[in-house]
Amino acid sequence: MSGAVSLACGALDLIEALEAQMTVYREDSEISELNRTAYQATVRVERRLFALLESAVELSRQTGGAYDVTSGALSEAWGFVKGPKRVPDPAALARARECTGWQHLRLDRAEQTIAFDRDGIRINLGSIGKGYAIDRAIELIRNNSLFDSALVHGGRSSLFALGSPPGQFGARWEIALRNPFAPDSPLGVLRLRNRGLGTSGAAFQQFVVDEKVYGHIIDPRTGEPAHGPASVTVLAPDAAMADALSTAFFLLGPEAAAAYTADHPEIGAVFVMEGASEGSPRVVALGLSESDFVPANETLN
Repeated sequence: MSGAVSLACGALDLIEALEAQMTVYREDSEISELNRTAYQATVRVERRLFALLESAVELSRQTGGAYDVTSGALSEAWGFVKGPKRVPDPAALARARECTGWQHLRLDRAEQTIAFDRDGIRINLGSIGKGYAIDRAIELIRNNSLFDSALVHGGRSSLFALGSPPGQFGARWEIALRNPFAPDSPLGVLRLRNRGLGTSGAAFQQFVVDEKVYGHIIDPRTGEPAHGPASVTVLAPDAAMADALSTAFFLLGPEAAAAYTADHPEIGAVFVMEGASEGSPRVVALGLSESDFVPANETLN
């Protein structure tokens, strides 16, 4: 087996193991076990998973709860986890809101343990787990001396660009920015090297009840699906952070995101919103240089 094929198989095996650890769709996963038992007693968590949850709690603090890893009860109430998708009755929604909030987690770094201060808390890593798995795969590639470049992605929403494209020393990977209103007409090009990317948008999963559209991005602060921009793409030092912040920025909006990127120069973002005329989106770039993002037929605000 060649070095490249062996490395690719190793990365895929790692991602499969992380999926088995973090998914809420398997009763024997570490996250499912944590959700079942952490209210009854403290639970020791695998070292890297503990670090991820600790980082998630810090992002919750920084974003005022717009990103919240404990929003799983809300996703379940709205049927976005195991279905069916539905508008929950007021009592069910109230219960889910009572079981949401990063402040209900008790993390002990010295002991690597986690506890919940109330029953019904549901950690769901859907908004950070894919990026984390990509970062772990990139770590595996970096530790292999045969390769110094790679583009690892998890579909259209998450990726990490390592090094430069093959044969283009010093260059950056070029990633098209999707136009949610016209998928065949990209809005520009994002240029990345040693950087993660995450994209959020309510149109990826949604349902309609009584002619009202409900998207899958739920605001943990209100318990309701949010109506935000068409999409938000975030560039960050790692894919996990990019994933989580794209969700937070979707809920916070451009003004709050601009304040965040001003305080965190390693973070950049691109908001795509409806423009003044139908089919003419407005693009707002934050914390990015002209070489980071080159718009196509759009004004860079």
